[in-house]
Amino acid sequence: MVSGECVAIANQVPQISEFPKYEGSATDLQPVAQITPEKTPASTEEPDIELTVIDKLLNEPVYSPFRREGTVKDSTRPVYVITGEEMEAQGARTVREALKFLTGILPDGTVGTEVSALSGQFIRGSNSAQVLILLDGRPINDLGSGGFDLSEFTTNIVERVEVLPGGGSTLYGSDAIGGVINIITRRPTEKVTTQAGVTVGAYGLNQQTISNSGKVGNIGWVVGYNRTEAENNYPFSIPEANFKGTRENNDVLYNNFNVKLEANLGKRDTLTLSTLYLGKDQGVPGGVPIPEPLYGQGYFNSLTDSDRKYTDQVLTDLTWNSKLGGGDDSLLTARVYADFFNTRYDSRNSSQARYDNGQTSYGLQTQHSWKFANNQALVYGFDYRNVSATNSTFNFSANTKTVTYDDSISQGAVFARYEISFTPSLTANLGLRQDFSSLTNGSFTSPSIGVKFALTDTTTLRANYIKNFRAPNLFSLYANGGSYVGNPNLRPEKGDSYDIGIDQKLGDFGLLRLTYFNNTISDLIAYNFAVPVATYENIGKIRTTGIEAVLNLQLAKNIYAFVNYTANDPRILKSTNSVEVDKELRFAGADSLNAGLSYETSQGLYAGILMHSLGAYPINNTNTESLSGYTTFDFKMRVSLSDNLILTGSLDNIFNQRYQLFPGYPDGGRVFQVGLSSTF
Repeated sequence: MVSGECVAIANQVPQISEFPKYEGSATDLQPVAQITPEKTPASTEEPDIELTVIDKLLNEPVYSPFRREGTVKDSTRPVYVITGEEMEAQGARTVREALKFLTGILPDGTVGTEVSALSGQFIRGSNSAQVLILLDGRPINDLGSGGFDLSEFTTNIVERVEVLPGGGSTLYGSDAIGGVINIITRRPTEKVTTQAGVTVGAYGLNQQTISNSGKVGNIGWVVGYNRTEAENNYPFSIPEANFKGTRENNDVLYNNFNVKLEANLGKRDTLTLSTLYLGKDQGVPGGVPIPEPLYGQGYFNSLTDSDRKYTDQVLTDLTWNSKLGGGDDSLLTARVYADFFNTRYDSRNSSQARYDNGQTSYGLQTQHSWKFANNQALVYGFDYRNVSATNSTFNFSANTKTVTYDDSISQGAVFARYEISFTPSLTANLGLRQDFSSLTNGSFTSPSIGVKFALTDTTTLRANYIKNFRAPNLFSLYANGGSYVGNPNLRPEKGDSYDIGIDQKLGDFGLLRLTYFNNTISDLIAYNFAVPVATYENIGKIRTTGIEAVLNLQLAKNIYAFVNYTANDPRILKSTNSVEVDKELRFAGADSLNAGLSYETSQGLYAGILMHSLGAYPINNTNTESLSGYTTFDFKMRVSLSDNLILTGSLDNIFNQRYQLFPGYPDGGRVFQVGLSSTF
């Protein structure tokens, strides 16, 4: 399979790419996923058409670099993509798993490899709370405690996922200090289609999915359900603790529903209602205590045989798209959305307490995408989001409830992004955003600039600068736990992201893309224990330098290969602990190498060997503790058994490489899964 990771390369035409030319409604221009083309049935009598590596990569649709639909070749910034088709072939069950082989991101997480494992997104020296998660272009990050767990999203609803490293505050505001991940959901198919599938696998994996999609008249719909269950009771050992056993209390049950309705209000206007329900019930097994070093990262672990976590999330939005004027070069979009997050953690082992987290978000987005000249385009608009969050603890033994925080944040912004092609070879963009916040220090100005220059038809240079920020979350501002308190005077974290790159076409059989980046985060918010009452303070500064490199090749008819490498060097420039200065930031400094060799035909056959390798990395900021790296090999396949029946299978971690992502927390070892799906 051609790797889905895509980076910008210059457009070899003298004007900015036009909006798609369609005869249909405004749906065709709305800033969400394009309709997935139907797969060619296995029995269709057609010649085997070779896929073109360069065309596939450069024409991949992306939204996040522009805040409108475009393609990879239009962007000055590196952006990496995995499509729903690739997720199916790779057997990715969640968005967290789908990011495994992408460039520019360390997605492994820190607490395991099972389907329900908490995700971690480390991009250019930033942590999960510093990466903005978008759903169809609008924010869903938790402003109570920060971040978003990508293992909540099962892939049956996903059209593609985009990873935009280097921040995105100019277009998206707070939390985009390290990068942006945009999850694009599926849209209605042209014909009424039902898809159903069953997957079974190691350690009790049992997954069922069903969806129905189509259009009748001016109404289109997608309705789906995913149920995923697994025991995850695998054997493991922790040599540092002289421990061998079986993972217990590690089961999970997903119940996810999705509904999307589209109404064409004539040929110029479209109204879309989308709702997701994400429900998860899982055991929390904990980690094995590591006795040495004393008070080290794994010293306070404990195994828990009855702790549970329950998650209920509803994400809904209503979007109106309208073509203005008489052509296809002007699109007005207005969206209102409401999200409801509830997480409950029951601890029945040591603390005998229940921890409740709730968040309610209401938001508004309005924007106008306008190509007002052959070589110039403008995207501008207004954003608003209000988030109310609460956190409380109920003590079972004392029968008392303590509220840690109960507060809200209101954020508004105006933004604009201007693009111009000076010549057929030189394109530039300028962006500016002004954020306003109810927080005392929450307002911020975020400029950006990007340039690409085509030296030849095969070689393109590009450069970008973006200023980013992240407002403090409610926990760090207002938490009150007795032994710790929040700090309402925290300043936003600030980021400066630079990157320069070159994209080189290799004849008509390959594409090489290199990016050097420099990402600085100042006023870093961190927990300070060296005060009478522990609190959060602006006590740090980090500078990360590194390289993202991607090579995609077509070696022969239907045979493809890719290699990508991400090198990170995050250095602590400022800290209240002088011992940490000039040391490497924990977890964020691992180097990642991915490679794959695959055979794929246009009839749906796919077979591939994929490698994922993570280098060693420190797990504390003084660099006295570290975890060794690991390398795994996976086999993936997809076979069309008939016109409407597809068999998928995977054998992951073929050589049963065992490792830890955090001291005392094991991986699942070698696992397999087999799936059968039907379309009718």
